[in-house]
Amino acid sequence: MTFKEKIKHPLFWTNFFKVAVPFFVIVTVISLLINSSSEIFSGDFETLNNYNFSEGKWKSFFGLKVIFSAFYGLYITNKKMK
Repeated sequence: MTFKEKIKHPLFWTNFFKVAVPFFVIVTVISLLINSSSEIFSGDFETLNNYNFSEGKWKSFFGLKVIFSAFYGLYITNKKMK
């Protein structure tokens, strides 16, 4: 079955979300821990917000992760479905 045929099935999209959403959450948590672990563990969420999310920084913070998670979800789902 080709990729175009697979994406027409609702089961494909169910499996896609089962892969992509947890992957997005894990990548986001790991990224926050790597970039701002000292702020997280000290409870300084104002600095964490200023460093990662304020003034439109959230777009670049989440944008790449959403795109990467979508491609990873499509790849894994396409590979695993028969």
